[in-house]
Amino acid sequence: MSEQISIAFRRTLNAFAQMLTVSALALTATQAAAQVKVGVVTSSTGATALVGIPQKNTVPLLPTKIGDLSVEYMHFDDASDPTQTVTTYKKLMSEEKVDAIIGPTGSPNSMSVLQFVAESGTPMLAPVGTAAVVLPMTPEKSWVFKTTQNDDIIAEALVQHMESTGIKTLGYIGMGDAYGDNWLRVLTELTKQSGIEITQVERFQRTDSSVTGQSLKLLSSNPDAILVGATGAAAVLPQVTLKKQGYKGQIYQTHGAALDAFLSLGGKDVEDTILAASLMLVLDEIDDSNPSKSIAVEYIKRYEEMYGEKPATFGANVYDAGLLLEKAIPVAAEKANPGTSEFRKALRDALEQTSELVATQGVYNMTPEDHSGFDERGRELITVKDGKWRLLKTD
Repeated sequence: MSEQISIAFRRTLNAFAQMLTVSALALTATQAAAQVKVGVVTSSTGATALVGIPQKNTVPLLPTKIGDLSVEYMHFDDASDPTQTVTTYKKLMSEEKVDAIIGPTGSPNSMSVLQFVAESGTPMLAPVGTAAVVLPMTPEKSWVFKTTQNDDIIAEALVQHMESTGIKTLGYIGMGDAYGDNWLRVLTELTKQSGIEITQVERFQRTDSSVTGQSLKLLSSNPDAILVGATGAAAVLPQVTLKKQGYKGQIYQTHGAALDAFLSLGGKDVEDTILAASLMLVLDEIDDSNPSKSIAVEYIKRYEEMYGEKPATFGANVYDAGLLLEKAIPVAAEKANPGTSEFRKALRDALEQTSELVATQGVYNMTPEDHSGFDERGRELITVKDGKWRLLKTD
């Protein structure tokens, strides 16, 4: 009898052990399935590389553990080519089944993938300049979240400065792409409201090596000031050309010029430039009470420790994408498992509900109508003095 009990007991133990093994395997499988996959696409080579390189370098600084979930980042370089951007996005969405994508670097590149992002239902965090990726809001654009200040936030500060200094006429030269298009649209609306006349509009391509013809036309219209609507190295050429041709008026730049390479490439010809951009350019002059300062300091410290140099503000746009995901992913995970369309939808909804998230360059407050979320806390008026960025002191 005791032997029968012993056999039965051993069978029970074996069954229990098998049950534990199955449970452990199920838990392991669940943990593996719980991994969040994020694609990152930057232009770390090609015409937009000055913007894309700090973005690429920021990827290792993004959070790899969010709540109980591990996060894998898959980085690709699109070589500043919109066609390659589309190919890479399709691969990430159809083959890798990523839960979100950070990128791409360029405004034209971003515009080229909107359709595919919406069709796949994949949230896209775009570290680009143009507001056209999120405005006007459409079903396609409802999957896109912009991690930089919208053009109107920046333009308002510039036009207000023009008004306060008595500027009555303005020339515009901008890139012939989505970035330049939207800046011209916003600028036209704001200057009309302010009684400032745009006397001449010129366009150029970011790969152009000369804008002499466009510059001469601007000079002939004799405006009080000129605004350059361009990004990265492309922002330097029009200003240097205008200066060498003798233009004496005020030159404004957009936040697309907010990198140290603008100073080194432009030299004395970019002295006294005025732009509105991130506090990161003049962090030492920002009061400690600014909520973004400590976040920016931490990002810069980590970047310097890894690369031995300070990051351009464009890298911070990718870092902020990581902060947005860090807040939204746990919310989405309460509703669905990563790797599913339900999770991607929940992640999109969570990003849209972002409230008072302090990041490196401002504070995010997303709504269904506003997928950028920045307000005036996301800009500073800045100038160039003695070859360095300086906070512009206004009365």
